[in-house]
Amino acid sequence: MKGKDHILIVDDHPDIREMVQSYLEEEGFKVSTANDGDAMLRVMAQGHVDLVLLDLILPGEDGLTLARKLRLDSDVGIIILTGRGDTVDRIIGLEMGADDYLPKPFHLRELLARVKSVLRRASAREQSSHERPSSARFNGWQLDLTARELTSPRGELVRLTTGEFDLLAAFVSNANQVLSRDRLLDLARNREAGPFDRTIDVQVGRLRRKLDDDPHQPGLIKTVRGSGYIFTAQIETA
Repeated sequence: MKGKDHILIVDDHPDIREMVQSYLEEEGFKVSTANDGDAMLRVMAQGHVDLVLLDLILPGEDGLTLARKLRLDSDVGIIILTGRGDTVDRIIGLEMGADDYLPKPFHLRELLARVKSVLRRASAREQSSHERPSSARFNGWQLDLTARELTSPRGELVRLTTGEFDLLAAFVSNANQVLSRDRLLDLARNREAGPFDRTIDVQVGRLRRKLDDDPHQPGLIKTVRGSGYIFTAQIETA
């Protein structure tokens, strides 16, 4: 760790804020708190934040909206905390750019493990981002890895969610390799897959549609039965 990692807790329940803040400070982290999105942005404007613990249900803008805003200009780690256990909410949260999703009530030791895991992956992403190319071309498609934009062979800009972009970037960076769902989730900034986690399958389906890749006979993202997926395009990087 470089100094103390700075964690920002965004939750409108003061008892949860105080409990988590006290625990994480005892574990050696610098901790700030906010009760809504406006307060969150004020804290972030005052200095660097490494990780945001973001409640889903907040007064004003909700956690999903705030996660999307954070991802527009920041690579800060995001863990969504929520009383909801709905799989759809979890998928949406990850597509908005969250790194992990922890339902309430949670054990503080589990939260600590998730925090450390996200911080480790964020550090590894920061190091690898200096080594990767700025753009990639495949089958007429242009992927700008710096501007995070995808352009079709017809020259049209194709809108991708944060999760879809990160997944495509993972495929492009590991083309012609069989990647398990667990490995793809890790590469695409999310946590390891759970035993019933189908998040990656949902995102692959949406990405195929946006790439005009026939789901019944895909030519770009192929399913490897029992193993995962493989991105079969030839990649040109710049």
